[in-house]
Amino acid sequence: MCGIAAYYSRNEENAAASVVTELYAQQHRGQESGGIAASNGREITVRKAMGYIKEGISGEDLKRLSGRLAIGHVRYPTRGTSDLAMTQPYVIETLSGPIYAIASNGDIVNYEEVAGELRVKGVHFSSKNDGELLGRFIVYYHEREGMEIADAIRLLMRRIKGAYSAVFIARDHLYIFRDGWGFRPLTIGQTADGDVAAASESCAMDLMRCENMREVEPGEVVVVTPSKTYFLSAEDGLIKPVFPIRRHCVFELIYFARPDSSQFGEYVYDVRHKIGARLAAYDEFDADVVVPVPDSANFIAMGYASAKGIPFNMGLIRNHYVGRTFIRPDQNSRDEGVRQKFNPLKDFFNNKRVVLVDDSIVRGTTIRKLVRMVKAVGAREVYLRIGSPPVTHSCYYGIDTPDKETLIANLMNVDEICAYIGADSLKYLTIDDLAKCVKQSDRFCYACFNGNYPLPRTAEQRGSAC
Repeated sequence: MCGIAAYYSRNEENAAASVVTELYAQQHRGQESGGIAASNGREITVRKAMGYIKEGISGEDLKRLSGRLAIGHVRYPTRGTSDLAMTQPYVIETLSGPIYAIASNGDIVNYEEVAGELRVKGVHFSSKNDGELLGRFIVYYHEREGMEIADAIRLLMRRIKGAYSAVFIARDHLYIFRDGWGFRPLTIGQTADGDVAAASESCAMDLMRCENMREVEPGEVVVVTPSKTYFLSAEDGLIKPVFPIRRHCVFELIYFARPDSSQFGEYVYDVRHKIGARLAAYDEFDADVVVPVPDSANFIAMGYASAKGIPFNMGLIRNHYVGRTFIRPDQNSRDEGVRQKFNPLKDFFNNKRVVLVDDSIVRGTTIRKLVRMVKAVGAREVYLRIGSPPVTHSCYYGIDTPDKETLIANLMNVDEICAYIGADSLKYLTIDDLAKCVKQSDRFCYACFNGNYPLPRTAEQRGSAC
């Protein structure tokens, strides 16, 4: 999933400081590592670090990252090793020096095919990260084939299949682009001073006090120069890509995005509240309290409680310094994170019938521990309600579900899952009701729930996303 950011300042040489602020707002999208690349128009300076941006990028780093143009990235590794070599942004070295850099969010499904073609042409790769592939593709066709960068990006859109929202530096130009399906989010805006900002989520743009914010259209290329900003639609340019209907990731709205963000024409808070109300319609009983698994299920649970007229309470307290356990790179660290992350309120659950609301069940290990925890501190009954359909299929566009064998809903039916988890009852949201919670349901991808993939799903072809 990851998070990307870009900032082009018209008057100041401190664009990197603005990118840091954008990345702070998107730290939930990736906590494994992060980085910033800044351009002064002649060369690019980069700083990468493991862990949180606030810990890895210092004030001294920002002094060295001078320039009016900067991009940044926070990494959530769907695949690949957890080390600095896999961290973005990627700087593409050429004979002219370090004048190109890229940061991307997504997952390429024909990585090996395209990378193999470039290797035959003499292009060297330092990693198997999708972002590097995008950057080297653009630079090869610009430097070696003489294409304008915008047209190299157009060619990329025709040749590379998968999910990608990206920001690309070329000396003093910034290129912002998004795949034609629109899988992953990307927002652009302008400040009152004329600065241009872009980020994966609109909440980051709010901190920049951006005006005229909108989503980058699928297949669109935005070019920001020292004097002007160009918006090239999917039908402009010498190489015109042909795109099918959009397929936005609905899991962004259910789980990944911050509730104060707007994505895919939807306000995330509103969608989650609607999901909760839909779930409430499935039940005729009255419980004593509705409790969310914080934080992404908070507003789903609020929607449920409001619709049913049942008290809502934060009975589970989350330690926000542990991070999001779902995006940890291995099962052992996820299990340890659950123990460190949640603590029940003392004496709160005693003899209560609890509706416990979560956004999804992927592997089932986290919610099993939580149900046992709630019962251990006195809950009489736990009714588990899930704000999404069963996750039965792998995602090939940026979410960490690469193997169906790891998905509990692919291995068990609902009754078996309920027994395994230890809940007194379990209900999921249906796909039909999920579709009713968004305005244009035919524009979303539901492949992780129904297996209807918009693009070929050859796992062997994929690189290491983000």
